Amino acid sequence: MQRLQRGDTVVVISGKYKGKQGRIKKVLVDDDKVIVEGINLVKRHMRPNPRNQQGGIIEKEAPLWASKVMPLDPKTNKPTRVKIKIDENGQKARVAKSGAVIEAER
Repeated sequence: MQRLQRGDTVVVISGKYKGKQGRIKKVLVDDDKVIVEGINLVKRHMRPNPRNQQGGIIEKEAPLWASKVMPLDPKTNKPTRVKIKIDENGQKARVAKSGAVIEAER
């Protein structure tokens, strides 16, 4: 089980976008990076192709290091560290500092 999962609401804790919140679109496990909606926008010059008939300059999200974001605690709505615990059924669960279980919204 990973600390961050797709669908988690996270807060950026350092860098240009410090303090901004967003939902994780994709987790790049091999690179230890995440793509967050509306954060770390970059401009790409695209030539026309079958998918994008017009081409031009497109803004899209670029990956951030996973260490730069922290998930939001569902109880306190503040950034929190995550602990992995095993519940009564033998299933793993991500738990915030307040004791609340963090579930990814899919």
